[in-house]
Amino acid sequence: MSVHELAGKPAPRSLLANIPRLVTAYYAYKPDVSDPTQRVAFGTSGHRGSSLKNSFNEEHILAVSQALCDYRKSKKIDGPLFVGMDTHALSEPAFVSSLEVLSANGVTVMYQKGLRYTPTPVISHAILTYNRVKKKGLADGVVITPSHNPPEDGGFKYNPPEGGPADPETTRTIEEKANQIIAQGLKGVKRTPFEKAFKADSTREYDYILPYVEDLKNVIDTEVIAKEGLKIGADPLGGSAVDFFDLIADRYDLNLDVVNHVVDPTFSFMTLDHDGRIRMDCSSPYAMARLIELKDNFDIAFGNDTDADRHGIVTKSVGLLNPNHYLSVAVDYLFQNRPGWRRDAAIGKTLVSTSMIERVAASLGRRLSEVP
Repeated sequence: MSVHELAGKPAPRSLLANIPRLVTAYYAYKPDVSDPTQRVAFGTSGHRGSSLKNSFNEEHILAVSQALCDYRKSKKIDGPLFVGMDTHALSEPAFVSSLEVLSANGVTVMYQKGLRYTPTPVISHAILTYNRVKKKGLADGVVITPSHNPPEDGGFKYNPPEGGPADPETTRTIEEKANQIIAQGLKGVKRTPFEKAFKADSTREYDYILPYVEDLKNVIDTEVIAKEGLKIGADPLGGSAVDFFDLIADRYDLNLDVVNHVVDPTFSFMTLDHDGRIRMDCSSPYAMARLIELKDNFDIAFGNDTDADRHGIVTKSVGLLNPNHYLSVAVDYLFQNRPGWRRDAAIGKTLVSTSMIERVAASLGRRLSEVP
């Protein structure tokens, strides 16, 4: 793989996204579903694209939202829909479009108060805690994010009542219906004006942050970390975790510093990735160059991608850790130090995760569950 001459260097202004043009294209451009590159296409549980390429525009989100409402109705999912968005420029327009459809279909929508940002794991947490004692009226969720993709991209992904990413059968159903709706000129879309939708009784402000932060103590021994006095650095990379770390530090008396609180849809504070593009990829030493430069200031530091379902760990000794090495060690440690976990609990891995996890599972005598 060739490395761009500016990889790991600050992003020059000439490469920054033109945000007004990007948002204008979201509303002005119309996708042609006869072109495969302009159709709704779900990858890892979500549709991603750019308004400038006619692959993430208002019609896509209106159609996907209606297809989601139809899917929920077919599966009798009638609890609240927990909706979060990240800091990409197209996330807020997509939230507006989606809410207009969800409200018109009578869906109860829970959004972060102040229209702030919500990480993917926090949406999963909200779904699981809500559904924990319920057998009907189950909740599900939507995260409006293209993950670590460049600033020009937008994304929309669905989490069913199980809390995790939707399975291929579910996404295929939503994808096919959405493309059918677009091909029919959006005739099947129910929609109400945003101002009316936002003020509807079914649209509810919700605090995602405090319940998530309070629940951390039930899975992490924060007292041990606090007593050790570890100096911790955190870089949200301008993403949806930006509102969480200060509260975590205060709540658990941690010596944790957030190295960058800036939210900027151009992500102008980033260093360029291997190919010379801006990409909030916390597994890339080029995208993480600024935090790596600070490695000697902390005992341990970490960065998150924009929807905070990935992390990169930086140490004094080696800089950015190999994520597969860390995951293998974490699996080995957790399965030996979580006595409350069921004995038949499996170790889950994706197809692209390291085969070292398979060896760890064998050494622990645990079943391995591999998923796409």
